[in-house]
Amino acid sequence: MVRTRLYRDGALAAEGFPIADVSDHLEDPSATVWFDLCSPPPEKLAVISEELGLHPLAVEDVLHPHQRPKLDIYESHLFIVAYAVRLGEDDGSLGFSEVSMFVTRNALVTVRSDDTFDIDAVAARWDASPGLAKHGVSYLLHSLLDSIVDGHFDVAQALDDRVEELEDLLFTDHPGDGRGLQRRMFDLRRTTVRFRRIVVPMREVVNGLMRPDLRVVQPDMAPYYQDIYDHVLRVSEWTESLRELVGNVHETHLNLQGNRMNDIMKRVTSWAAVIAVPTMITGFYGQNIPYPGFAQAAGFWTSTLLILVASAILYVVFRLKDWI
Repeated sequence: MVRTRLYRDGALAAEGFPIADVSDHLEDPSATVWFDLCSPPPEKLAVISEELGLHPLAVEDVLHPHQRPKLDIYESHLFIVAYAVRLGEDDGSLGFSEVSMFVTRNALVTVRSDDTFDIDAVAARWDASPGLAKHGVSYLLHSLLDSIVDGHFDVAQALDDRVEELEDLLFTDHPGDGRGLQRRMFDLRRTTVRFRRIVVPMREVVNGLMRPDLRVVQPDMAPYYQDIYDHVLRVSEWTESLRELVGNVHETHLNLQGNRMNDIMKRVTSWAAVIAVPTMITGFYGQNIPYPGFAQAAGFWTSTLLILVASAILYVVFRLKDWI
């Protein structure tokens, strides 16, 4: 599926026209062309490459997905790779949608790996700001990148909430399934690492677009791109902090497990000491030699009293030390 739009002086002039007409529209310096493709076949990309004179290496990158976020500079155009991300509500898995962008003087081409990224919302942004749309490709690219970075912000917030949930579970009186908690921490750490691989390179992408020699960002649009760059920095720092937090949660969990084990061993040892006293006394009185109170009722009551008194003393002492 291919979507095409023509903007002239910031106003939507036409849409839904064939790709073959793109070169005719680009002859008008006041025109800005955008067209979007979702999982296009190589033949469709070949037509676009011919219309815009795209570099074969950039087209090859589109045909071989899972590129890292980057900005490639060619003589006639720029090639950008970014990722829109989403976090699963149930399993917490991280979903990706690769968005490739070809940027020329007055044309923007977006190539999406799938339809999970809402390109309609981006188009609605363009229509809602006709005053900024007069800046052409500079504004179209800004709205697209801003939408992607906003999605990164949402995922970072969701990951932060999940880390807080794990922190609360650590200090509950009944932690429940320890193995399940460890699995959640492992999944969250893996998700955070994967998210970091997407967010951190975006700093180079946005910073590269703001280079004056590229002449992509018009002076009036510079503050808007600076705002995106600030957001990218915040998300990057947030992601680094989340990775450290998940690591701290894991270490805290291991320390708490060690403390609980020590507490259990302390209690078991204390009860073993209490039980050892009756065992010692009854064993002593079970010797096959005469002893004070042998074969007499007084001997039985003496041993019983010793058991009760010694056990009670040990129990009180261990209780005061909070070992039982």
